[in-house]
Amino acid sequence: MSMSSEEKISPEEFDKELDSLLAGTTEKKPKNPNRKKIIIAAAIAILGITGIKLLSGGKDMVPVVDTVTPTRKTIQNRLTVTGPISGTDSVDVVSNLHAEILEIPVKEGDKVTKGQPLAVLDDSDVKKEADIAKNDYDLAVTTCAEKDKEARNGYAKAIQDLNTAQANYDRTKALFDGGSVPKVDLETAENGLHDAERECDSYTIKNGSAVADDSYRLQIEKAKFDYEKAVEQLDNTILKAPIDGTVVRVNTKVGRFADKMENDAPLFVIENLDNLELEIKVSEYTIGKVAVGQEAEISADILNGETVHGEVISISPTGEEKGGGSSERVIPTKIRVTDQDTKLIAGITARASIVLEESENALTVPVSAVMEKDGTNYVQEISDGTVSWVPVDIGVEGDVEMEIIPVEGSSLDENSVLIAEPGEQYTDGMAVTSSGKQGE
Repeated sequence: MSMSSEEKISPEEFDKELDSLLAGTTEKKPKNPNRKKIIIAAAIAILGITGIKLLSGGKDMVPVVDTVTPTRKTIQNRLTVTGPISGTDSVDVVSNLHAEILEIPVKEGDKVTKGQPLAVLDDSDVKKEADIAKNDYDLAVTTCAEKDKEARNGYAKAIQDLNTAQANYDRTKALFDGGSVPKVDLETAENGLHDAERECDSYTIKNGSAVADDSYRLQIEKAKFDYEKAVEQLDNTILKAPIDGTVVRVNTKVGRFADKMENDAPLFVIENLDNLELEIKVSEYTIGKVAVGQEAEISADILNGETVHGEVISISPTGEEKGGGSSERVIPTKIRVTDQDTKLIAGITARASIVLEESENALTVPVSAVMEKDGTNYVQEISDGTVSWVPVDIGVEGDVEMEIIPVEGSSLDENSVLIAEPGEQYTDGMAVTSSGKQGE
């Protein structure tokens, strides 16, 4: 901005008129109307550039700062994560029977007890198979019993024949020794004895009695297995609840075949909803602070602003990929909902806030009130109008506040006045003035 020769003023006149403008004591109107505008514009420029400089005399102004005072309170460090709510037990009910569904006596939302019928299937074909299997089993048992009887009778005769052959051999041997019979007679008697011995050895003896060949007992075992399987299949024509719980899904209808489900979906899903769990994925960088038994607050849209209590009950021993192209690993962790009769339901997403650390009666300040320099944390205390750099240790850190622990020899307490946003521009021993405004 340039001035004409009439508009030029001396430095002394400029300072005098500027002081008058700032003090609001201008007594007379300037001869030139542009003169006042020029002085005001120059004053604004000077204030904008210097900030904390006095406009007259060139002296330094005392910086004005916002302050905070520490407070005593319980502070917590929390981890907040989201995950699905589910029942503690969840079982899919399926069937491999190609049988038509005749009846479904339950619906979604019904509470059931273990063993309660869920569906009734057409059992006509299965009954036929069970009857056939029963007949085969009975036949195998009867056949084996008959063979046992035959074996006992045959063995008794073989023993009798053996005794006869032995007596014949002994008599022939005596006659041969006396020269009464030729050697061929002795050999014939000896062969007869050996044949009788082999016949006796051909029988299976158990507990002193001859029994049928083992193959007949194997036939009984196979027939029994087939029969028991058929009976089990017959029992499976009534689908039953495997656990106490709630029917959360019914994926079939009367008239459909039990083994024909779209996308291999289960016929029913039963869950124990009396005890709900929240499964979360905790970052590998945080899992070290999570432990079984820690408390958690659970929130969800369905709770309309309310929270329910929970507890960490399990932490997986292995991690898994986080996904999304990230190299970070996450660890599956389960939280049990400990409150009863809540509005939570399985299948929704909820948020869990886990208390990782807690300190009672802690001296706390806003996070912004602590600065770090060369590896040491400081707060800047104002005492008698001057700044002191006070080293502190950091305790429990919350989202917006943190615990400060005064080092030995420090007198920080709830009455201390600290700079709300410390910085290196406020040097140790520097004079400052509080704005009277508390920082946040």
